[in-house]
Amino acid sequence: MISLNYRDSRPIYEQIKDGLRKLIVTGALGPDEKLPSVRALAAQLAINPNTIQRAYNELEGEGYIYSVPGKGSFAAGNTDADAQRRAELLARLRELAAELHYLGVSRQELETLIKEAYES
Repeated sequence: MISLNYRDSRPIYEQIKDGLRKLIVTGALGPDEKLPSVRALAAQLAINPNTIQRAYNELEGEGYIYSVPGKGSFAAGNTDADAQRRAELLARLRELAAELHYLGVSRQELETLIKEAYES
């Protein structure tokens, strides 16, 4: 499900958050599908439950998951948060494209990369 890289410069909670976000975005976790409990995921990854809770809290704040008291956490469907995240990612893409252009990456190379992303 999620793998951790202890050599990664990102904090563990961010790796967990990114891993869960990827599972939700790719459809591996469908809308309203239950996520593992904080304790279960902490035991599986052999880390502190507070780390998992922090990742879950941030994902909930971003609109990717929702919590039901006494039931657990669930993957959210398309929400208003998706529009906000989309806008943020498009802004980052514009910045990256401008920097790549400055570094000599051709439009054709960039278009090929985007096509590859859509085909995978």
